[in-house]
Amino acid sequence: MSEKERQSGEQERQAPDQPVLPTVNPDAAKEAAPPKAGLHPAFYIAAWISLSSSVILFNKWILSTAKFNYPIVLTTWHLTFATVMTQLMARFTKTLDSRKNVPMNGRVYLRTIVPIGVMFSLSLICGNLTYLYLSVSFIQMLKATMPIAVLITSWVMRVSEPSLKTLGNVSLIVIGVVIASVGEIKFVMIGFLFQCGGIVFEAIRLVMVQRLLSGSEFKMDPLVSLYYFAPACAVMNGAVALVFEVPRMTLGDLERVGYFTLFANAMIAFMLNVSVVFLIGKTSSLVMTLSGVLKDILLVAASMIIFRDPVSPLQGFGYTVALCGLVYYKLGADKMKEYAGHGQRAWADYGVRHPALRRALVFGLVLFTLFVLLGGISVSGVVPDEYNPKGYVTDRFGGVLGGSAANGMTKPEGS
Repeated sequence: MSEKERQSGEQERQAPDQPVLPTVNPDAAKEAAPPKAGLHPAFYIAAWISLSSSVILFNKWILSTAKFNYPIVLTTWHLTFATVMTQLMARFTKTLDSRKNVPMNGRVYLRTIVPIGVMFSLSLICGNLTYLYLSVSFIQMLKATMPIAVLITSWVMRVSEPSLKTLGNVSLIVIGVVIASVGEIKFVMIGFLFQCGGIVFEAIRLVMVQRLLSGSEFKMDPLVSLYYFAPACAVMNGAVALVFEVPRMTLGDLERVGYFTLFANAMIAFMLNVSVVFLIGKTSSLVMTLSGVLKDILLVAASMIIFRDPVSPLQGFGYTVALCGLVYYKLGADKMKEYAGHGQRAWADYGVRHPALRRALVFGLVLFTLFVLLGGISVSGVVPDEYNPKGYVTDRFGGVLGGSAANGMTKPEGS
């Protein structure tokens, strides 16, 4: 071995300039921290349904049962309470920090927020006035026409292009609401007109908000929107209340309802807006649509139990048709076909496993449908009470059945 080779073998290895990657991942040895357990989306859905139903039933109880006949004052109180709460949240919490991204100034506020606030105030006033005349169940049935009003308003305001196909998709809602209106037992025209006005004003407000939020700079969640809209609406509603309701209101009216009751009513109304923020972030559009339908059904049932609101079978059938049309409009034909396919396969599988039960269910459904239709027509007054088909049957079939049969069906003269 040469001297050069011996010297090179005895040289020490120098440390590399770059750090050497470890052969074992140190983080792999550490136990991964478990993720934070969040609330199930069902909690937010249940909270929203409960708060939304509670606000409607609470308002109905205050205005109708407790005889507090001042709906504009009640709306003004809700908006004033919301203004105070949102201002406190903006000052002491970070919940409304997203408002800092909205380029808001006095000119923009007067040009965009105030007109929307006017529509919001009018819709709230008309909506609360309706509780003085109509039942909660019928009000909810009429509210099913909201998508139609929004659709037509968006066409009129040039926010979207008219489409006969879309109009056909919502026609089922119109048919259902018309049937429900015919079946309404306690129909009051002034209450019906107030509700229609509330729907129109709310549709205009929603389209104006849609046009406002179409710009990238105006992105607001429901709480931030309430932060801007509530003060303007409170001032406008308060001005209307000072003219029409405050002069005839006394402290005795407030004491009869109770100050704590009014505070609880405003708090629940405000918590409803908070729950909407969480519901939007935790669920999908499908879940929100189905949750809204479930809420309406439960609200109609609750009004029947709490306020003894009569609902005829024909009215229930019409509302069912309207809800089916609402689901079809919200989900679209493709989604409905997908879910219908799943349901058809499940129904066919059930028929293979339980053929007798399947036939019994079909027969029972047919009988129930006939009962609802015939009973609803009778209760609604479409067929007069004095209508007696015996004379018609006698005239038409007396000759066929014979003289004895005809005489048996008619009362002899002189008897």
